[in-house]
Amino acid sequence: MVDTDTVIERLARSAQPVRRLPSPGRRVLRWLSMGLPVIGLFGIIMGARPDLGTKLSEPAFVVPFVAAFATAVFAAHAAFASSVPGTPRWWLWLPAPPFALWVGSLGRQCWQDWLRLGADGIVFELDFACLPTIAIVGAVPAIAMVMMVRRGAPLMPRLTAFFGALAAAALAYVGLRLVHLEDAALMVLVWQFGAVALLATVSGAFGRGLFASRC
Repeated sequence: MVDTDTVIERLARSAQPVRRLPSPGRRVLRWLSMGLPVIGLFGIIMGARPDLGTKLSEPAFVVPFVAAFATAVFAAHAAFASSVPGTPRWWLWLPAPPFALWVGSLGRQCWQDWLRLGADGIVFELDFACLPTIAIVGAVPAIAMVMMVRRGAPLMPRLTAFFGALAAAALAYVGLRLVHLEDAALMVLVWQFGAVALLATVSGAFGRGLFASRC
């Protein structure tokens, strides 16, 4: 039977240097360097919406657009932070303010449409293309996220997976808004934002299996 001191001595002799992971902020920048070109390529292939210049001067378009991008950035930061033991827990709350602004701005637009136009302002049609589009565009950022997170130790795999999927899907949403002409607030809230929320929730539910080998 090998005693504890012998085991420690053997481990000390055979231990290899360990490279410390970069900070969550630096890892976010690396992740964006892989995700943003995909969004750009998507925009080139699909073609930017013809009224993009005008839309970028409208708060109703810009506020949720910027909030979605901020959500992607801070959710990515939270995913990376949650995979490093000992990081401050308050970092996990960073995505909350931009996420609240995102959904709140869309909800406010729905309410304003209702007040201004009544039932005619609540336009709702089936648009099943949003979910697969966001999933496809967000695939590369999502894969990059998984590979980078697995270098750490995701001790909260469901939460890590939720944040990672939220970051990738929110980034895909940003790309979709640049090319998709749909601006009816309820449609954007249900089909585009809803697709992001659904993908993040489902991914979070399967997070333990996704990062099982690292937990």
